[in-house]
Amino acid sequence: MKKKFQNFEHYFKAISYLVAFCGVLSLFFSGGIGIFIFSLFIGLIILAWNIEGSKWQISEKTGVIAIIVVIPLFYLDWKYKITGFGSNELLAAGGLARLILFLCAIKLLQKKSDRDWIFIYVIAFFEVLLAAGLSISPSYIATLFLFLLSATCAIIAFEIRKTSRDVLAKQIISKSKDKKSKKKQITKRVKTPLSRLPLTAITLLILITLFALPLFFALPRVGGAGVGSDLSNSTKITGFSDSVNLGEIGRLQQSDKTVMRVRIDRNENSNLKRLLWRGIALDFFNNKSWSKTRSKYKEPYVKTERDFFLLNYPSQEKKMTVQTFYLEPLNSDVLFSLSKPIAVKGGFQVLKKDAEGALSANKSAFERVSYTVYSDTALPTVDRLKRDNQLYKEKDIRYLQLPAKYDERILNLAREIITRNNAITRYDQAKAIEKYLQNEFGYTLELKASGNEPLADFLFNVKEGHCEYFATAMTIMLRTQGIAARVVNGFQQGEYNETAGVYVVKQKDAHSWVEVYFPKENVWIPFDPTPAAGQFSSSGTANTFVGRITNYLEALETFWIQYFVAYDNQEQQSLFQSVKSGFADYKDTASIWLTSLQEELRHWWEEVRGDKGFLSSIRATAIGAGYVIAFILGILLLIWLARKIYYLSFWSRFGNWAKQKNEATIVEFYEQMQKVLASKGFKRQPHQTPLEFAFALNMPEVVKITEKYNRVRFGEKDLSKDESKDIEDWLNNLREIGEFRN
Repeated sequence: MKKKFQNFEHYFKAISYLVAFCGVLSLFFSGGIGIFIFSLFIGLIILAWNIEGSKWQISEKTGVIAIIVVIPLFYLDWKYKITGFGSNELLAAGGLARLILFLCAIKLLQKKSDRDWIFIYVIAFFEVLLAAGLSISPSYIATLFLFLLSATCAIIAFEIRKTSRDVLAKQIISKSKDKKSKKKQITKRVKTPLSRLPLTAITLLILITLFALPLFFALPRVGGAGVGSDLSNSTKITGFSDSVNLGEIGRLQQSDKTVMRVRIDRNENSNLKRLLWRGIALDFFNNKSWSKTRSKYKEPYVKTERDFFLLNYPSQEKKMTVQTFYLEPLNSDVLFSLSKPIAVKGGFQVLKKDAEGALSANKSAFERVSYTVYSDTALPTVDRLKRDNQLYKEKDIRYLQLPAKYDERILNLAREIITRNNAITRYDQAKAIEKYLQNEFGYTLELKASGNEPLADFLFNVKEGHCEYFATAMTIMLRTQGIAARVVNGFQQGEYNETAGVYVVKQKDAHSWVEVYFPKENVWIPFDPTPAAGQFSSSGTANTFVGRITNYLEALETFWIQYFVAYDNQEQQSLFQSVKSGFADYKDTASIWLTSLQEELRHWWEEVRGDKGFLSSIRATAIGAGYVIAFILGILLLIWLARKIYYLSFWSRFGNWAKQKNEATIVEFYEQMQKVLASKGFKRQPHQTPLEFAFALNMPEVVKITEKYNRVRFGEKDLSKDESKDIEDWLNNLREIGEFRN
C-alpha cells in the first residue's frame, strides 16, 4: 500500500508540473515570450522537480519576500521602459507574461502546501488566457487541449489526495492507540486507480464539449476577433496610407506574413479569372511618391435595417461576387475588396469611403476583423470601351496631373509606343503601353532606381523594378497622352488553399496596378503592366508533401479563426444557412429519386397491363419477375452469410476468451480473500472444500464470498454490479476484522 501511495504522489506531482509546463508552452507559441525565457523556464521546472521535498526548496517566507521585491521592479520597467518592454500594448502584455512566469517560478521552487498547488494551477490558467489574447494558431489549439486535459487530471488528483488525507487523519485519531497501529494506518491509504484518472479526465472533457458545442455555435462572439499572431510585430502595411513612397511595396513583398484570408462564396462572373484585392487608389504624383488630393474627404455610411452598409447599386448585368475577408491585425484602417463594392456587412459601427472608392473603418491595430463584401464585377465589353471617346469633366482633371517638372522623354516614349501600335482609342493606347512594359522590362524586388526622378531612371537606365514602378510608369505615360489614370495599391489573389476553401494572402502578394477611367461608361478599368514574373507569387510547393501539410495546417487555422475567433452573427447565419442548404439538398435528392422511381413503376405497370402491346407486357412481366427473384436470392444469400459467420470458430474462440476472463475475475476475488485470511493465520487445508473451510471459520463474510464463488464458478452465473460491490465490501470488512484481532 505504501508503494501505491508513493506512485500516486509521483503521479500527482507529475501532472501538476505538466499543468505549469502547458502554461509556459502556450505563451511561447503565442509569442508572449522568446526562446531564451522559454528555455530558462524549462530548466527551472527541471530544477524544481529534482529538489521537490528536499532541503533545497525555498521557504514560503523567502518566496513572499522575493515577490514583494520584484513586482515593483516589473512595474517600474513597464512604466519607464528601462529594458524596452512596454513600448506598445503587446509588449506590455509581454511584460505581464514575464511577471506571471516569475510568480509561477517562485511557487515551483518553494515548499508547497495545497494552497500553493492551487496557485500554480491558477497561474497556468492565466498564462493560457493571456496566450489566447496574443495568438490564435494551430499550435495554440494543441496546447490548449493539452492544458485542459492535464488541468482536469490534476484537479481530480488533488481532490483525491486531499480527501484521502482527511479521511486517514480521522481514522488515525479514532482507531490508533499505539505506535504500531499508527504506522499501519498511515501506510494504508485509500486505493487510487491511477490508470483511470486520465480516462476520467478525457470523459469529462468529451461530455463538457458535447454540452458546450451547441451553446458555443448558438451564441456568436461580440467585439473584436481577437488579436494578432505575433506579439512583437503586428502586420505593418506601410503602403496603405494617404501617401506612398516609391519602393515601399518592394520592401513589403519581402515578407511571408499572412495579411488576410478570403473566401469566395458566390461568383456570378465567370470571366473574373484573376482576383485583385483593392486597398487604396492615389491620384497625385510628385516624382518620388503618390498621395491623395482629397485625403480628408471620406463619406460615412451607417447600417441599414438588414445590417448592411449599402454603398452603391448594381449594374444591369448584376454579376455579383461575394467575398468574406478574415483580416489580420493591420496598422491601417483600410478594408480590402474587389472593385466596385455594392454592400458591406461587418461588425463596424461606421464605414467610410473616400473619393477614390477606398473603404475604411475604425478598428484596433491589434484586432482581427472579419467582414463580407458584395462587389459588382460586371465590366463593359471591349467594343464598348473602344467606342468611349467622351470628353472628361472638370472633376476628372485631377487624374491628368503631372509633376511640375519631369523628364520629357517619358512623353516621347509614350507617343512612340502608341504610334508604333497604331493605337487610336483610349483603350488601345492603354493596352499598347501595358504590353510594352510587360515585355520590354525585367522584374526585380531590388530597389535600383534612384535620383530626383526615379521613374525616369527606371524607364531609361535600370529597366527593371517591381510592380510600383510599372504602375507608376504606365499611369504617367497615359497622363502625358491626356488619358485619366490612377495607381491602385492592394494585393494579388494569393495562394488558394483547397482544404480550407480560401485564398491565403501574404505580404509578398502586395501589388500595384493601374485603373483607367472611361467617362461614357463611368467605369474604372484595371490594367496591370507588371511582367508575368511579378503577377503571381505562389510558392509552387502546394503539390509537394510539405506543401500539403502546410495547407492542412492553414486550413486548421482558418477553421479556428472562422468559427472560434471571428464567429459573429454573420458567420452564425452563414453556418446555419449551410446546414439548412445541406438538408434541403438531401431532401431534394431524395424527392427526385422517389419521383423517378414512381415514374418508372408507373411506366412498368402500363406495360404489364398491355397498354403498349402484348410483347411489351410479356417483357415487363419478365423484368419484374427477374427483380423479385434477384431480391429473394439476395435475402437468402445474406441469411446464408449470416449463418456462416455465426458458426465461424471466431465466435467460439471469443466466447472461450470471455469465459476465461470471467473465470480469472472469479479466481481473483476468491484468491484475495484467501490472501487476507492467510495473512491472519487462516489457511485452507488440502482436504477441505471451499465451503467446508468457510463454515469452519464461522465468519459470515467468508461464507458469503465462497457461496458467490461456487455459484459463479460452477453454476456459470455472472456477477451483477451490486454483487461485485458487496464482495468488495466483505473483503474490506475481513481486512478490518483481521487488524482488530491482531
